[in-house]
Amino acid sequence: MKIKSIEPIAVSLPMKKPVQMAGETVTRADNVLVRVESDTGVVGWGEAASAPTMTGETVAGMMAAVSHMAPALLGRAADDFAGASAAMNALIYGNTGAKAAIEIALHDLVGRGTGCPLHVLLGGKVRDRMPVLAVVGSEDAIADMREAQARYAAGHRAFKIKVGLASAAVDAARTRSLCTALKALSRNDGVPCLVSADANQGYGLDEALHFVQDVDDCGLDFFEQPVDAHDLEGMARVAAAAQQRGLQVGADEGIHSSADIARHHQEQAAHGVSLKAIKLGGLRALLEASRLCERLGLKVNISCKTGESSIASAAAIHVAAVAPAIAWGLTVTSPGLAEDVTATPVGVEAGHVTVPQGCGLGVAVDEYRVRRSAQDFKRVA
Repeated sequence: MKIKSIEPIAVSLPMKKPVQMAGETVTRADNVLVRVESDTGVVGWGEAASAPTMTGETVAGMMAAVSHMAPALLGRAADDFAGASAAMNALIYGNTGAKAAIEIALHDLVGRGTGCPLHVLLGGKVRDRMPVLAVVGSEDAIADMREAQARYAAGHRAFKIKVGLASAAVDAARTRSLCTALKALSRNDGVPCLVSADANQGYGLDEALHFVQDVDDCGLDFFEQPVDAHDLEGMARVAAAAQQRGLQVGADEGIHSSADIARHHQEQAAHGVSLKAIKLGGLRALLEASRLCERLGLKVNISCKTGESSIASAAAIHVAAVAPAIAWGLTVTSPGLAEDVTATPVGVEAGHVTVPQGCGLGVAVDEYRVRRSAQDFKRVA
């Protein structure tokens, strides 16, 4: 089975409600889908979210990058994943989101062509059902409490509180209140509950240290990307202060390669990491990163970018099912969309997802929905 065509499609999908985070509020998801067709007529789909502040990629840039790489991939064996990645890397530096979208589509294509679920192509699943982090975050503490309690009642046992929205003191007070309430519910039920706070680089060093101090003893499990992604010294100082209080620190925006993971570990700048296909350039690199974390004793969260559809969410679920461990859970973001591009979107039941059944990604893309959501971007040769 050979690659016959590669088509990038820019889409803009509405969110059910805006998602607030430090430096950004997402009201629509501007993503690039990649449609790959084989010489036998099989079609596979991939996806990457635009993430200018994380990967440096915009929709226009990803459209251009996919179009730039496509000619070198046409005619190649679809299942030569390593060869495809090497060819893409030889053509263009970085552009990890665009590369991930193509690589996901190739895995979906091969899975559909051979009748294999994606997790089988990646080595086979070791878990079938996984907890999904419920993302809670606004500057309205009362609304956040209502939402967190409703999510808990619906079965969620893993939470991510968005901080970096206000001052560290105000964010810490909201976090402390939410975490205390969720941990109390958890103790009453006798079921563990994971609670994290994600600053998305929203604090300076002093603010991050004050946040760590102010949330002391509330039971917060980990604090993600408190300071600038490139400030490993600052991350190390926050990690040391947090560890003294039984709190762990995670890196997200600072992790774009296995070398970044090793560097954070060496500098004691993180106790765990959030791994995304768009940061690492594809599913196999993501899986290898999770294996490196296992060897180094780092915790792992596997995550989609805010607003990715059921295509990217299904891909993340398959990788999470194969990864050695996901102590910090799984973040899928397609349930936050008001419109998806699949006939049956990935569903979250009782706060958990199960690995999609069927070949490839296990989700059926509705091309009518794709074309309806498509944006007018001129392809660049």
